[in-house]
This record gives sequence, C-alpha cells and structure tokens, in this order.
Amino acid sequence: MLDAGLYLGYGLLGLAVIAGLGLPLVQALKSPKNLAKSGVSLGLLAVVFFISYALSGSEITASSKLMGVSEGSSKLIGAGLIMFYITLVIALVGLVYSEINKALK
Repeated sequence: MLDAGLYLGYGLLGLAVIAGLGLPLVQALKSPKNLAKSGVSLGLLAVVFFISYALSGSEITASSKLMGVSEGSSKLIGAGLIMFYITLVIALVGLVYSEINKALK
C-alpha cells in the first residue's frame, strides 16, 4: 500500500511540474508582447550577473579550503552575493522613487 501511495505522489509531483512549467508558456505564447518584456528582463538579469561575475574575486581562505571550495566556486559565490547587493539597491531605489512619486501626485 505504501508503494502505491509513493507512486501516486510521484505522478502528482510530475503533473504539478508539467503544469507549473507549461501553463506560463502557453500564456506567454498567447501574448508575445509580454514574452518580449520577459526576455528583456532576463537579458538585464544576465547582464547584471556578468557584471557581478567580473567584479567578484576568487580568493580562498584556509577555512574555505577545508570545506572544499574551489576558486571557481568562490568566484560564483562572490558573483551571487554581488548580484544580490545590486538587485537589493535597485529595488530600494525603486521603492523610494515610487513612494516619492506617489506623494508628489
């Protein structure tokens, strides 16, 4: 009985993944304008990532070596942190701008 429940759970998980990936694609194909906007947004995120990757260092500390972190991993971790900081600043500036803009209207 336990095996049948697991297989049913796996099947439902697979169905949820297909629905979660497929339905947004169907909606995006219905309105190509929104698909283009999404493409521009993904492109901007890629640009921010490459800038972050270029700015990040690949230094490894002694404790990092003990944990098995390589230079490449260190560079990716640094890029992720820098990308987070950049997007955080952009979000905060947007939030402040939005509130000031609403207050002035």
